[in-house]
Amino acid sequence: MTAPEGVAQPEARNVGRPLRADARRNRARVLDAARTAFAAEGASVPLDEIARRAGVGAGTVYRHFPTKEALFEAVVHDRLRQLTEDGRALSADADPREALFRFIERLVTEAALKRAGVDITAALADVVGELRAETGRLLARAQRAGTIRDDIDISDLMALLSGMIQATQPRPGRGIEPRRAIAVLCDGLRVPSSLAGPAAR
Repeated sequence: MTAPEGVAQPEARNVGRPLRADARRNRARVLDAARTAFAAEGASVPLDEIARRAGVGAGTVYRHFPTKEALFEAVVHDRLRQLTEDGRALSADADPREALFRFIERLVTEAALKRAGVDITAALADVVGELRAETGRLLARAQRAGTIRDDIDISDLMALLSGMIQATQPRPGRGIEPRRAIAVLCDGLRVPSSLAGPAAR
């Protein structure tokens, strides 16, 4: 879906120039409305409807995001950046295992964005790579503390998370409840009780 005739093409003409304060606010309102709409209803929500929910004109949406795909990518990019920041904040937690478990929960519960049916991995390889690296740091920290089994690496964990996200997507008569799936995964990551020291119990 492209910008309607007569609407100025978006941010390409402003590359390298910071947005004005009102433009930043409008962009944030559009992203907030789009995030909620895409998570709840998928990619079928029209841009004009997102503009209505954001309380801005359609032209404002098209100035920032020329297509629905561009808006969806911006929504996912924004959220993945925030998740990466969450991971960095959790790296200071006094309990490395619980920090990892909380981050896993956040990653899985954010999977509602995948309902829109868009493969974000290829489009957002840079920020996905940062998120993977942050997950790896949390995993390694918990392993050094002796509270997470050491026979799993970041590739294993990301594959498990990917499978869990797929399994918890809403399907008629199918799918596992996310919190139960998270609990099962976290239990599997713990050091077996027969090998655990006091800190791992």
